[in-house]
Amino acid sequence: MLAGLLLALMAGSLVSLQNIFNTKVNEHAGTWTTTTIVLGMGFLASFTIGLLIEGGHLFSISRMQPWYWFSGVIGVGVVISLVQGIRLLGPTYAISIVLTSQLVFALLWDSLGWFGLEQVPFTLKQLAGVLVIVAGVIVFKIGGGRATQKAV
Repeated sequence: MLAGLLLALMAGSLVSLQNIFNTKVNEHAGTWTTTTIVLGMGFLASFTIGLLIEGGHLFSISRMQPWYWFSGVIGVGVVISLVQGIRLLGPTYAISIVLTSQLVFALLWDSLGWFGLEQVPFTLKQLAGVLVIVAGVIVFKIGGGRATQKAV
């Protein structure tokens, strides 16, 4: 449990840092160049580390469902949306919306048992938790203005 909590905290900090870096790259390059650099470097890093750690087992993916291959394509949408969202809203507000959206959709997919997930019953307690987070994002934004910019 503790290891999972620490890894989740690390992932959250890395995602926030990556999104800020991605937005800074986008200030000097176009959206598609940024996406290519980000995902290309991610591919090279994960491929190299995967070969070093797993060796030939890196390619043992024969039992994987074919539609899971689209994860990389989804990653393109993630990078583009986040880079533009952060540029338009600022990192804190954009990431708070992203995290809320992730929670809502994770709850939906868990509750419906989609994508091979074990179905978890939806409860009013979960709904209340999501509504509290949404209210927190709204309260956070009230009074904190930021000039909006056009998406590139």
